[in-house]
Amino acid sequence: MLRAGTALTCLACRKLVTTSPGVRVPLQTLNPLSRAIHHRGSPGTSLHRAPPRSAVRHFNSLSRPPLRPARPLPRGPGFQPRRSFWVARLATRLLRLRYLLLGSAVGGGYTAKKTFDQWKDMVPDLSEYKWIIPDFIWELDEHIDFEKIISALPDAEELAKLLPDFEKIGENFSFLKGLVSKESSGESTFRTTGNQGFDSNDKQYKKGLLGELILIQQQIQEHEEEARRATGYNTSSSQQKRKVSDKEKADQLQEELLRTQMKYQRMLERLEKENKELRKVVLQKDDKGIHQRKVKKSLIDMYSEVLDVLSDYDSNYNTQDHLPRVVVVGDQSAGKTSVLEMIAQARIFPRGSGEMMTRAPVKVTLSEGPHHVAMFKDSTREFDLSKEEDLAALRHEIEIRMRKSVKEGQTVSPETISLSVKGPGIQRMVLVDLPGVISTVTSGMAADTKETIFSISKAYMQNPNAIILCIQDGSVDAERSIVTDLVSQMDPQGKRTIFVLTKVDLAEKNLASPSRIQQIVEGKLFPMKALGYFAVVTGKGSSSESIDSIKDYEEDFFQNSRLLKTGMLKAHQVTTKNLSLAVSDCFWKMVRESVEQQADAFKASRFNLETEWKNNYPRLRELDRNELFEKAKNEILDEVISLSQVTPKHWEAILQKKLWERVSTHVIENIYLPAAQTVNSGTFNTTVDIKLKQWTDKQLPHKALEVAWETLQEEFARFMSEYKGKDQDDIFDKLKEAVKDESIKRHKWNERAEDSLRVIQHNALEDRSITDKPQWDAAIQFMEETLQSRLNDTESVIKDMVGPDWKQRWLYWQNRTPEQHVRSETRNELERLLKVNEDHTAYLANDEVTTVRKNLEARGVEVDPILIKDTWHQLYRRHFLHKALSHCNLCRRGFYYYQRHFEDSELECNDVVLFWRIQRMLGITANTLRQQLTNTEVRRLEKNVKEVLEDLGENNEKKVQLITGRRVQLAEDLKKVREIQEKLEAFIEALHQEK
Repeated sequence: MLRAGTALTCLACRKLVTTSPGVRVPLQTLNPLSRAIHHRGSPGTSLHRAPPRSAVRHFNSLSRPPLRPARPLPRGPGFQPRRSFWVARLATRLLRLRYLLLGSAVGGGYTAKKTFDQWKDMVPDLSEYKWIIPDFIWELDEHIDFEKIISALPDAEELAKLLPDFEKIGENFSFLKGLVSKESSGESTFRTTGNQGFDSNDKQYKKGLLGELILIQQQIQEHEEEARRATGYNTSSSQQKRKVSDKEKADQLQEELLRTQMKYQRMLERLEKENKELRKVVLQKDDKGIHQRKVKKSLIDMYSEVLDVLSDYDSNYNTQDHLPRVVVVGDQSAGKTSVLEMIAQARIFPRGSGEMMTRAPVKVTLSEGPHHVAMFKDSTREFDLSKEEDLAALRHEIEIRMRKSVKEGQTVSPETISLSVKGPGIQRMVLVDLPGVISTVTSGMAADTKETIFSISKAYMQNPNAIILCIQDGSVDAERSIVTDLVSQMDPQGKRTIFVLTKVDLAEKNLASPSRIQQIVEGKLFPMKALGYFAVVTGKGSSSESIDSIKDYEEDFFQNSRLLKTGMLKAHQVTTKNLSLAVSDCFWKMVRESVEQQADAFKASRFNLETEWKNNYPRLRELDRNELFEKAKNEILDEVISLSQVTPKHWEAILQKKLWERVSTHVIENIYLPAAQTVNSGTFNTTVDIKLKQWTDKQLPHKALEVAWETLQEEFARFMSEYKGKDQDDIFDKLKEAVKDESIKRHKWNERAEDSLRVIQHNALEDRSITDKPQWDAAIQFMEETLQSRLNDTESVIKDMVGPDWKQRWLYWQNRTPEQHVRSETRNELERLLKVNEDHTAYLANDEVTTVRKNLEARGVEVDPILIKDTWHQLYRRHFLHKALSHCNLCRRGFYYYQRHFEDSELECNDVVLFWRIQRMLGITANTLRQQLTNTEVRRLEKNVKEVLEDLGENNEKKVQLITGRRVQLAEDLKKVREIQEKLEAFIEALHQEK
């Protein structure tokens, strides 16, 4: 029994010694105490007594050196040593317990450290995405009670259900590692493969569990290809079975990887939604006034403002806009707009079935915010993108702006429509959606539509810092693409191009060879080069799909797609989420590399402009077009105010003069002259009353208002032209003329003024009573002046008809024309007729016309009857005016007879009474018009002028046309360059702070 026990203990002790197969360890290497206790009856040792101990002893870590030399044991034939076995056993057990405790502690610590390292490696590294969280999130702990929020979150058990099965993944990982290490004969075959994804040198997935599994997937594929080439196809059946089993396990691992990725994506989406709700709570805390604090302008908003200023800047110094922006180009109906909507997370663009909808470039500034809203650059209205009615209104507004920007006879427009979109989780960047490239001009399009689209696209893509987002339709043949050739011309090296293949679901269904998709996303099918290649799905083609439904459809498709399962597509190359992250990273990288260079270029441009201004306009302020317009506006308003300072006497004088000039011909020809042909005073007065009544009812009020309106215009123009201030500038002349014309055009006289004026004029003309001698004398003077003026005009007309007289012909060598000679002979003949009958009527009878013509023919003068009547009209008017002036001189002393109604007197002065009535009507009308002008019309004109100035102030095109010159343009360029430089410097400072 002792021997059996010692045999078992021998086996246990042998395990304490590290041995290798085929190597025999001598027994002397064991501790002497152990050898003495356990190996006495061992089969591997002899039964005779142990040899004497040597002076040299072997010690190990389990033995202690003796304090003094050991005393040799006496030997004899009958000697039997006395041994204490219970002491040895007790010491052995104590030593074994100590070493077991020590080994357990060391092993447990090592195991815990290894487990902690494994868990640490499994957790994804999210430090690279720290910039996604806005600054104010880190300040939430100051304003929000997170303990209440944490208590409202799900329990740990529910969160644990969302985590992947790390034990199973770890087992598969260990299995794969062992498998690869075995087949490579101890040499590691895991090496980084060529990454066709975005930014292969800097953005490889090296951190986190997902990154390791993706690398393992790539390395497994390479290893399988190498193993297949090395071993060939002549392996044994057992090896074939083992490879099949390995392939199945690799497929299981890949499926587990996809499930883990989807779970992780869902967790991110859930956290984004919770983050969105938290932000809403923060911004809606009215009681704490959080929303009232000054909000710091975001970095992307500052950058977008710089781009907006640059879009309006017309550079004359070749300072081109080379700031980065993402330019979205693609064939028509390739899915450009859909990709942009997925990035913006809202269906914001108008849609059509097969027709061109993007007719102008649309600049979309994407930024992160608490609410999902959109706003135009030139508008203050916010569209809530979470409401369908606001989305419909936004699409309608974009369509209207596009159609307004397109000029008549064109199909597309180069004018940019600026739109900003904010929302939770949106990547910060600036994108420009361009019209789709077409291959054929269809009916209804302008003939130059294709060339215009190409020129617009090239103008945006030729920017060396612009990121080109090339969209290719995956559902059609790649050979039909036009945009790839265009992109290759603008970026032949592919240093700033990102290729996106859309409609991959249709491509997988329709293509007979799925490897064709792999060739496209690896950049082997097209001649163009790119930074990265992505494959996305933008829905099922229905315009009614929501963004969430499209995301779910895209996730389900790629989860079940054989393209991803077979390794044709990499996990980081799919979904619009990964695309937006990649584009945003590339955009900000380009911004950081180029923005300071652009700032230096504008600084040099500013120096050149300031030098030119100092040399050409040293004593003038640098007033831009808007400042000059405000200065001119103040001057014009001062001139309009001056109209109210015109004296009533001046208004009435000019109104009366202009009105009589307008109606005097009618009064002489149609009223006074026909009435003077009557035989007695009663008939004269009756004729005058009838003529005046007809004139007042039909013409006189309208004529008076026309005179008043013309007078107001002339006075307004006189004040604007004669205004001489200390800061008078000729640069305002064109603007003032345009304001005057437009204000007068808009002005409308009071419609009721004509009716009231008619009544006043009719009452004035009805009055025939001259109350005193001064009024009579004034009437005589007015009559004489009028008749004398008419007589002078008539003499001038007759002189022009008959030509120069004999004095002018002899002294100034002037000759008559044949027509003037005929009229001169006709005049002589008609004057003889008037001498014979001084009381002749105003018209010639037909027989008198015939007599005159025959007399002239007898003297050899051929004359037409119409010429005779025309000459008679002027001659008779002169004859009548002479008689009227003679009669007016006789009536100077006729006021006494007028008071007695011309009784017992042959003198009749009814014509003087007529002119007094006309004169009184003119005075009353001028007074009435003056009151209307000063009380109403001048104020209305001032209001019109203000409205015109406000309209011009809002119309930049009009201001550019009316305020022109090199001085204005130079001041405009200076203002723009300074604004751009200041905004760029502020943006660069904020960019450095964010780093």
